[in-house]
Amino acid sequence: MDDATSDLLWANLIHLSHNMWCDRPLDDQTGPMRHIVAQPFLRFDEGLWDELVEAMHGAGVNAVVLDLGDGIRYESHPEIAVDGAWTPERLRSELKRLRALGMEPIPKLNFSTAHDAWLGPYARMVSTRDYYRVCADLICEVSELFDRPRLFHLGMDEETAEHQRNYAYAVMRQHDLWWDDLLFYVAEVERMGSRAWIWSDYVWHHPEMFYARMPRNVVQSNWYYGTSFDAEPTSAEPEAYEYARAYLAYRDMSARGFDQIPTGSNWSTPSNFEGTVRYCLQHVRRDGLMGFLQTPWLPTLPDCRDRHLAAIEQIAAARRLVAGSQSDTTAASLA
Repeated sequence: MDDATSDLLWANLIHLSHNMWCDRPLDDQTGPMRHIVAQPFLRFDEGLWDELVEAMHGAGVNAVVLDLGDGIRYESHPEIAVDGAWTPERLRSELKRLRALGMEPIPKLNFSTAHDAWLGPYARMVSTRDYYRVCADLICEVSELFDRPRLFHLGMDEETAEHQRNYAYAVMRQHDLWWDDLLFYVAEVERMGSRAWIWSDYVWHHPEMFYARMPRNVVQSNWYYGTSFDAEPTSAEPEAYEYARAYLAYRDMSARGFDQIPTGSNWSTPSNFEGTVRYCLQHVRRDGLMGFLQTPWLPTLPDCRDRHLAAIEQIAAARRLVAGSQSDTTAASLA
C-alpha cells in the first residue's frame, strides 16, 4: 500500500448473516427488498466469498467488517444459529486467511432493535435480565474468536418505529433506556479490550442529547448515501438533521472531537463512496479521521456479485484519489 493512504482504514462490510431486518414475509420482495426478510438458513456463497476476498486484497482493502449475526454456531448460545452457520473453528480459519492477506478482520453484531432478527427469541426480550446476559456472552465470545480485536462494531442504527413499520414484532428503546443499553454494550466491549464502534444516525434526531452524552471513546460512523454534498453547514443548530443533508454530521462531530470512520455505499449510487471521501477529507480533522467504510448492504450471494465487486472497485478508486491528491500536494510544495 502506498504511503499516502497507509494510515487510513479502507474497510468493506461483508454479511455472513443477513438476518438483520424484517421478521415476516413482505408483499413486495422485488429488487433489493427480496433479501431483507429473515430466513432460517445461512445466505452466504462460499465461492463468491473467496472471489471477494481476492478482490479486496487486490483493491488495497485493509479491513473487513464481518456482520456475524446468527451465522456462527456460538458455543455460548448455539440456539440462535441458522442452518448452515459456520463453526467457531471455521470462522477462525477465515480470520487467519484475512490477516495473512493484510486485512484486519473486525466483528459486527448489530444490537439495534430494528436490526436484531438474528438474535432469535432474545430479540423479543430486549432490556431484560436474560437479554443482557446473552448480549454479554456473545460480545465476550466474539471478542475471543477475533483475538481481542482493535474495534468492535455494535450497530445501533435506525431504532425507530418507522423503520419497523413492516415488522410483526416492533420495539424501540428511547430516552434513558436507549443510552443505558448502549453504554452496557460499550462497557462489555471495553471489558474485553476492544474499542466500540457504532452507526451515528441517532444524532440526526437528537443532536443535543448525542453531543452531551455520547462518550468520545466510541468510534462514530455517520452515514450518507446520496450524491449532493452542497448544503450549508447549519446542522449544529438544535433541530433534527434531515437525511438529505446528514453528511453535515461529519463536520459537526469533527468539531466536537469524535473519532470517525465515515461510511458510504453503492446502495443508491455508484458515486457516493468517492463523494464521501472527498467531503470528509475537506471537512473532518485529520487526527480524528480513522478511515472509511464501504457498505454494499447486500447478502454474499451470486445474484449480488456485480454490486459487491463494484463496491470494492469504488474503494480502490477512492484510494487512488487520495494518493493522487497527496502526490500533487507534495509535488507543488517541491516546485
